[in-house]
Amino acid sequence: MSRIQQLDAHVVNRIAAGEVIERPASVVKELLENSVDALSTRIEIDIVNGGMDLIRISDNGEGIHPDDMLLAVTSHATSKIRSDADLDHVSTLGFRGEALASIASVAKFRIRTRPEECVVGRELDSHGGKIVTNRECGCPAGTVMEVHNLFFNTPARRRFLKKATTEFGHIAEHFSRIALANPRLHLVLRHNEKLVYELPAAAEPLERIRRFFGSEVADQLIAVSSESELPTGEKIRLWGYVGAPSLSRSTRKDQFLFLNGRWIQDRSLQHALAEAYRGLLMVGRHPVSFLFLELPPAMVDVNVHPNKSEVRFQDSQLLYRQMLKTLRDKFLTLEFRSNIEVPGTGRAGAARPNELRFDRPTAPLQPQKELDLWASHATVTSPPRIGEFARSSSNDRAVFTNPDVIAALAVEPHQRRDSLDPASGRESTLRDEITPDVESTTDSPSTAAAGIATEGIAPNLAPAANTITDVPSIADIEQALSSNARPGTDEFRAFQIHDCYLVVASEAGLEVIDQHALHERILYEHLRKRILGSGVERQRLLIPETIECSATECVALLESLDLLKEIGFELQEFGGTTILLMSHPTLIPRGNLIRIVKDFAEQLIQKDGKMNRRDLLDHMLHTMSCRAAIKSGQRLTLEEMQELLRQRHLVDDSHHCPHGRPTALILSRGTLDQQFGRLG
Repeated sequence: MSRIQQLDAHVVNRIAAGEVIERPASVVKELLENSVDALSTRIEIDIVNGGMDLIRISDNGEGIHPDDMLLAVTSHATSKIRSDADLDHVSTLGFRGEALASIASVAKFRIRTRPEECVVGRELDSHGGKIVTNRECGCPAGTVMEVHNLFFNTPARRRFLKKATTEFGHIAEHFSRIALANPRLHLVLRHNEKLVYELPAAAEPLERIRRFFGSEVADQLIAVSSESELPTGEKIRLWGYVGAPSLSRSTRKDQFLFLNGRWIQDRSLQHALAEAYRGLLMVGRHPVSFLFLELPPAMVDVNVHPNKSEVRFQDSQLLYRQMLKTLRDKFLTLEFRSNIEVPGTGRAGAARPNELRFDRPTAPLQPQKELDLWASHATVTSPPRIGEFARSSSNDRAVFTNPDVIAALAVEPHQRRDSLDPASGRESTLRDEITPDVESTTDSPSTAAAGIATEGIAPNLAPAANTITDVPSIADIEQALSSNARPGTDEFRAFQIHDCYLVVASEAGLEVIDQHALHERILYEHLRKRILGSGVERQRLLIPETIECSATECVALLESLDLLKEIGFELQEFGGTTILLMSHPTLIPRGNLIRIVKDFAEQLIQKDGKMNRRDLLDHMLHTMSCRAAIKSGQRLTLEEMQELLRQRHLVDDSHHCPHGRPTALILSRGTLDQQFGRLG
């Protein structure tokens, strides 16, 4: 057995680099934090090839004294703390003194710096942790740090890096966090010599939020603020912005929490945020927030994790209560206050004594075999049809009641089941190839590159011989309406409660129907069957639509251009974080294009870009049907309620919305009799 020995300093730095420097974004984060700690007012970041070839960060801060240059790249050498006691009062972003040494050990590293009081500057070059040069130089006041060929001496680490666009997306994410936390800074970000962001100094973070997330987000934010005093006389301040309930996300990626200027993650405070929104958001949706917490440094330990994003609070429950109370008190003053659970009344949704219990439909959700088949063979065509969905969907009620829209959503007579190939059971309209981009709308549909992958489709979902046989014609719909939807029957004696639910008698007993969920399912089925019959039609825009994205959204979309084009969205890079939309599916209303493209970006980020065409097609249909469906809080006429109930019989699996939520809860006749004492 080998004797214990002291590791060489170079080896120690290499090990430390493995913890601190995971990818180019880690380098940018550490260097940016140093620039902020140096009291800079202007910082410029230049990135080449996603940071793998070059990272250059220039600032006008305090600089490094010439006598300290060698110590700057020495492990655990820092000017920010002096003693063990200082660890309990850390007020700077960096404090460990391992960042520069770790970076220098895995890259070709150069520092040029000059403090304001010095006449000449100093330049230091390090290759893989070995000092090459240390000499005087001419340079402006401040510091320039350059990192060339990251991981050049650790090729295994370099091979695990992603594409340049992906790595730059991570860099942009760290950049946005620093920018939001420090609006006083003038920040510039360039990638491959192209300007991505130039952010002048701002008075409030709201200006930065608007720059990164657009006016759609900024205009729906609610300002919150609270302050509490500790027994010591020190204060805890919580302030910032939270999104209205109408602004929600499928992930927590747009929840930002800053502690004394440091971006952090804390499960307890995330839970407080979610609890404040309980009853305001649908299950599976998460609020948007930009919150800033200021408290004495002694109340928090930031020395928990190498990336310094996880902290430990001295009294986490105190902060939890303050955040929950601050948000709830604010919400109670707004128009959606009636949906807030009053503290002390019990948990929302919890069963109370003698409360009537509803039976959910037991029919399981069936795999969408037709959609799987369509996703693997669907065509993308250019010419739009008369009566397209996009023309009539600007108004929710028009989509619901307009006969022309209902006819447009239904499959045309020539696409009935007699168009199926009896031998294969596949619709003759489904082609084995993808239609190429067609410039002229008068051209007939044609086919292009074959061999679209069907990844993600399980073998047991392969279509049977008669999989797609229930495509109704207009005549089928009219016959169903006349035979199954006789007005005046108990089934259509409905009334609306809370402008959200329909109460109707049925053979099963008493049904309470979610009007939005049911209409969403109806629209989804109509859209799905229409596309099954004709493929995805594409409309080229005369004037391209500009879409302002965040850096991460932009990267996600640019990496999936081919995939998006297959479902009718043609995108081009315009510069910075702006995307040009060149064409779109004709089924999507013009007003919803930007939101749907951003929804795609959100899904791609959530799935780390691992989505296939079937996933995107299904998500597009979900989004379209959800946005076009009647909303909770929308009052319906008697005719509209009856129409909704009629159409319920024309779709498969009307028991669930496309997202899996039940459309109706059933109070059985037996339960009614039991509750009223008719049964022993």
